[in-house]
Amino acid sequence: MNLKERFSENCLPFTQDQKLIEKLWIEIEKNYSQKSRHYHNLDHLENMFSELDFIKNDISDYSNISFSVFYHDVIYDASSKSNEEKSADFAKVRLQQLGFQEQDISQVYHQILATKTHQISEDKDLNYLLDADLSVLGKNWETYMNYTQKIRKEYSIYPDFLYKPGRKKVLKHFLAMENIFKTDYFMEKYEEQAKKNIQWEIDNL
Repeated sequence: MNLKERFSENCLPFTQDQKLIEKLWIEIEKNYSQKSRHYHNLDHLENMFSELDFIKNDISDYSNISFSVFYHDVIYDASSKSNEEKSADFAKVRLQQLGFQEQDISQVYHQILATKTHQISEDKDLNYLLDADLSVLGKNWETYMNYTQKIRKEYSIYPDFLYKPGRKKVLKHFLAMENIFKTDYFMEKYEEQAKKNIQWEIDNL
């Protein structure tokens, strides 16, 4: 199932308005396909869903998590410090258009905001979302190298003397965590390799 089909299927329990669904999808596709996006694009969404589909049965509300995936980076500007807030606000308006209940809108809103700090949560679904978002950190060497190059391109507005210290700070923040991944599933799958990858990048920045 491609992303468009997945999004449409996700919307159908809330509305039968195909024009609205199409409009919302085109908006998502356009935002994630901006030229400035080298990593935070539709491939990133595909990768997150490929991770989450494996544990679908362990997620209590896969619909809400899916909308959180679709909208968590819908606004992404490398020079902004409020992308998550803007993405959450963006999602809230769209979910209202779809006829979401307030409690579900609130859950998606807070899940998107949580991708800013990646702190462990009492919401098990949210922990799976955060881990899927960071899963690239624990991928094989080639994939990780490719990821670091794409991130650098996204931040190409910054020269090395600004980018490198900022990137190091982010990476050291991950290493300082007791665990990078919040769930046993992702921890077992990616924790060890993620720490090796991150340490390598810090040493070579």
